[in-house]
Amino acid sequence: MTQETSAQATIGDSEFDRDTAVTLREPGVYDAELSAGWTIISAVNGGYLLAVIGRALGQALPHADPFTISAHYLTASHPGPAVIRTETVRTGRTLSTGQASLFQYDEEGREVERIRVLASYGDLDALPDDVRTTAARPSIPPVDQCFGPQDAPTPIKGSTAITDRLWLKLDPATLGWALGAPSGKGEMRSWFGLADGRDADPLSLLLAVDALPPTAFELGIQGWVPTVELTVHVRCRPAPGPLRIAITTRNLAGGFLEEDAEVWDSEDRLVAQSRQLARTPLGR
Repeated sequence: MTQETSAQATIGDSEFDRDTAVTLREPGVYDAELSAGWTIISAVNGGYLLAVIGRALGQALPHADPFTISAHYLTASHPGPAVIRTETVRTGRTLSTGQASLFQYDEEGREVERIRVLASYGDLDALPDDVRTTAARPSIPPVDQCFGPQDAPTPIKGSTAITDRLWLKLDPATLGWALGAPSGKGEMRSWFGLADGRDADPLSLLLAVDALPPTAFELGIQGWVPTVELTVHVRCRPAPGPLRIAITTRNLAGGFLEEDAEVWDSEDRLVAQSRQLARTPLGR
């Protein structure tokens, strides 16, 4: 099963790689340019932002692969220049732990912290093959029976730039919201890839867990659902080919909901898991 793309970008040479690039200014300090190409409605996507910070940490730490990364989103990020400041907390034989913050500038030129991250990095290729799990890959209809953003009956208000950079084919059972008849179940399932055909790697998994429409839509809630906190566990290096993503919300209370995501690769392996806390319009 292949993605519908006219070009095949490669890891390290794709729009995602260019738009998450960071430049070392001095030890522990990196410059980045947040691209408007990864915005949705009125915000820069949180998974994209995490991938930018994740790239900086992968360069700052002696280990290259994110194992677990937790981010608190403090203020809304905007397209444009950003500075990432990293710090090595601990270095071990198999894991290194670091922290990082992403800053942008306000109108007076002062730094404003947007996101703060704590992460542990290691070598995914050095992990043992032993797998013991009760997790089951999500059941999603074949790609030709699923629907992408281009099939939506009405456009989403605001920026939808990110949808041009993603290959999404959503399970019709989770698309009631698009037809004005949300199911009331906090579920979202989709095939996933990058539009230019670039295969997934550990860094792009940080984007994938936050790239689907929010489960709040199927709960009958419209509008921006900003992330408060997002934790991602990368379990193994994904095989080439499309990913399958399933996201579930079991509890919305006080204007906040959780989203639990699982990402499965083309070899039916659970390659990433995440949980995020998000704020719904009810909480404003």
